[in-house]
Amino acid sequence: MADRIIISVTSDLVTDQRVQRAAGTLKEAGYQVMLIGRVLPDSIEMKGKRFRITRFKLWFNKGPLFYFNYNLRLFWYLLWNQADILLSNDLDTLPANFLISKIKGIPLVYDSHEYFTGVPELTQRPRVQAIWKRIESYIIPKIKYAYTVNSSIAQLYEDEYKVKFKVIRNMPEVKFQIRTDLDIIKRELRLPSDKAIIILQGAGINIQRGAEEAVQAMQYVDNAILLIVGSGDVIPALKLMVVELQLNEKVKFEPKKSPSELFLYTLCADLGLSLDKNSNLNYRFSLPNKIFDYIQAGVPILASDLPEIKK
Repeated sequence: MADRIIISVTSDLVTDQRVQRAAGTLKEAGYQVMLIGRVLPDSIEMKGKRFRITRFKLWFNKGPLFYFNYNLRLFWYLLWNQADILLSNDLDTLPANFLISKIKGIPLVYDSHEYFTGVPELTQRPRVQAIWKRIESYIIPKIKYAYTVNSSIAQLYEDEYKVKFKVIRNMPEVKFQIRTDLDIIKRELRLPSDKAIIILQGAGINIQRGAEEAVQAMQYVDNAILLIVGSGDVIPALKLMVVELQLNEKVKFEPKKSPSELFLYTLCADLGLSLDKNSNLNYRFSLPNKIFDYIQAGVPILASDLPEIKK
């Protein structure tokens, strides 16, 4: 019987390309794969399911109560369901996974999608950051198997905790798409064919990632639209900015999409943006999914001059 692996993450799984790629690779390697995520108010239906999936519907969707609620649900789920290996994605799933791995004596693998304690949402709240840092400093030195998104973040963890982190980058699954039918795709997506399309995409369009400046810059760009596809905490502010600057004809928003749907929007673009600021360690050493999506779609990139992106 194949080994059973349970993969847990706090995303809704639909747009989480990294987790889906990991699950697909493990399934192809012969594992029985179970994915655990959550249902958000704006979650879309998961299509073409290739694995067993459980998504928690929680009482809280953000803040300390969310993290407690999620890890409590995850702990009980893992306690009563059999697994041979646990794969924890990011620090916010690690407490429950670590406890169960110790109770059941099964291997724990840790995938850090970013330098979690360096995100601006935490650096601007030092007390909350200190709590996560204590959790991280207690658990990570006890982990035997760990990997992250690039060598810079791997080195940060290795220097801090003396734990070896492997590197698995955020490269998308191979897609084969000929760009000769773009006019048809643009009509189906209701995109203009007579203007250049500048795209900013992602499931983490948050503060300090350059989206505000991209919108402001559209005041000075003619014969083009800025297409923002995805979700993030800065989206409401961007929509208000568009109204205030009277850019409704120049800036368009699309909600988050499945990876296959998102790729069609990316194919139609003439320029892809990745504008993270060098304002914290997490963004300084970021290597976003969208960089590789743009490359695969053959779209030129305008990006911040950050170490991993420059590499």
